[in-house]
Amino acid sequence: QVQLVESGGGLVQAGGSLRLSCATSGFTLDEYAIGWFRQAPGKEREGVSWISSLDGNTYYGDSVKGRFTISRDNAKNTVYLQMNNLKPEDTAVYYCAADALAKFINSVLSNTARDIAYWGKGTLVTVSS
Repeated sequence: QVQLVESGGGLVQAGGSLRLSCATSGFTLDEYAIGWFRQAPGKEREGVSWISSLDGNTYYGDSVKGRFTISRDNAKNTVYLQMNNLKPEDTAVYYCAADALAKFINSVLSNTARDIAYWGKGTLVTVSS
């Protein structure tokens, strides 16, 4: 079955960096788009970034453009999110997700991620000021 396991979260000072990993199993990275969402306390789940399974095209939310980079290692079935210049407002639980690319695109158009099928359990990122 499809499994997504996030790691790499932790506590970092503002301006610092973290790299999140999403180890996948039950499918290959050329089958599904893979993305990252985050949810801060009291807020809706927000799309952060995703990468297409077909051509490697990427998407970034406006709040992370220029600071975060998504990448994938097909041989390891792992997707990474490099987060630089972290800000206190980046504090959230970060979730890895997988599904058809159209579901990710629709999550932006509909402002909801509820139609995306596969999710990890999340990893907490805390950025102190």
